[in-house]
Amino acid sequence: MKIAVLSRNKNLYSTRRLVEAAEKRGHECVVMDHLKCYVGMSQGKPSIHYNGVDVSDIDAIIPRIGASVTFYGTAIVRQFEMMNVFSANESQAISRSRDKLRSMQILSREGLGMPITGFARNLKDTGDLIKMVGGTPVVIKLLEGTQGIGVVLAETKKAAESVIEAFHGLSTNILIQEFIKESKGTDIRAFVVDGKVVGAMKRTAKDGEFRSNLHRGGTASLISLTKEEEATAIKAAKALGLTVCGVDMLPSDRGPLIMEVNSSPGLEGIEMATQKDIAGRIIRYLEKRANQKGNKTKDKIGV
Repeated sequence: MKIAVLSRNKNLYSTRRLVEAAEKRGHECVVMDHLKCYVGMSQGKPSIHYNGVDVSDIDAIIPRIGASVTFYGTAIVRQFEMMNVFSANESQAISRSRDKLRSMQILSREGLGMPITGFARNLKDTGDLIKMVGGTPVVIKLLEGTQGIGVVLAETKKAAESVIEAFHGLSTNILIQEFIKESKGTDIRAFVVDGKVVGAMKRTAKDGEFRSNLHRGGTASLISLTKEEEATAIKAAKALGLTVCGVDMLPSDRGPLIMEVNSSPGLEGIEMATQKDIAGRIIRYLEKRANQKGNKTKDKIGV
C-alpha cells in the first residue's frame, strides 16, 4: 500500500513512528502537510494536489490533524474519502470529537460516565450553572482548548464567577464541570484501535498541578485497566465513530468518568509507558481494512 500520514511536522515522534511502522511492514509511506494540500472538484472527479502534484495514488491515510486547523484538515480528509481513500479516522468522527460540547452530549446520551457538565451563554445563569455541577470547586474549560491549555480550577464561587466573566468578555465558549477530587491529579488514557484497547497508561500531574497532561509536565506509567474501564473506553470510541483514538478517563468513586476522546493521540507517552508497538497496530488495522476492501471488489466483479 501507499500510505500518507497527514502531519504538519515529519519530525514529530508520532509521525516518525507511523512512517517507520509502515515501512517495516513493506509499505510506501509519505508525510503530507495537510495545510499544503488543496482540492479540485469537477463532475465525478474529486482530486487533491500537493506541491503541484496530483496525489490520486494514495491507498490509505492516517490523519494527524491539529486542533487549531480542524476545519481545513477535516476538509482534506473528507476529500480523500470522496476519492475512496481509506482513512484511519473518518472526517466526520474527527469533527465530532473536536467539538467538546457535542462529544459530551453524545457520551451523555449513550449513558457513559462523565463529570457533571454545564454549558450556558448568559452570565445571569452562572450561579445556577455552578449549582448544577455540584458547587465549587469547579473546572472551567475553553471549548477550543487542547493539551490542558484553557483549563482552570476555580476553588470558590467568586473565583468561578470571575473566570467565567473574563472568558465571556473574550467571546469564548466554555464548559463547566464538577471537580473529581478523588482522582488526586491522575487520569487514565486508554488507546483504542479498531474497537480494542491496545495499551493504557496512568498520567500523574506534577506537584501543585491538577492537570495531568504530559505537555503540562505530567508523568506516565503502565496501568492495567479494570473491565469497566476497558468497556467504557471501547464504548466511547464507538459512540464518536473513532477507530483510532485515546480515551481519557478520571478514576472516581462512581467508576471511570470520561474527560475527552482524542482523535489524534500522541504515541510517545503510550509507547514509552507500555513498551508496545502501537504504531504497528495502527498499520495492521489499515492492512485489514485494505484487504476487506479488496475482497468486496472481488465479490462485485465475481472473482
